[in-house]
Amino acid sequence: MSNVSKIDPLWTVDEVSAYLGVPVKTLYQWKWRGEGPPVRKIGRHLRYDPVAVRAWATAAA
Repeated sequence: MSNVSKIDPLWTVDEVSAYLGVPVKTLYQWKWRGEGPPVRKIGRHLRYDPVAVRAWATAAA
């Protein structure tokens, strides 16, 4: 069995938007201002680690 199958996939902007209940536009604004959950830019796409998003949401609550 490959180790890749054990890695959680990164979340898209749409998935984080749905999880946090905020508009996609807000996530882009947070990234631009250096706020919000940790985000990675992969190519031209933003991707989020689900564990980091959950931790950020818990700490921000």
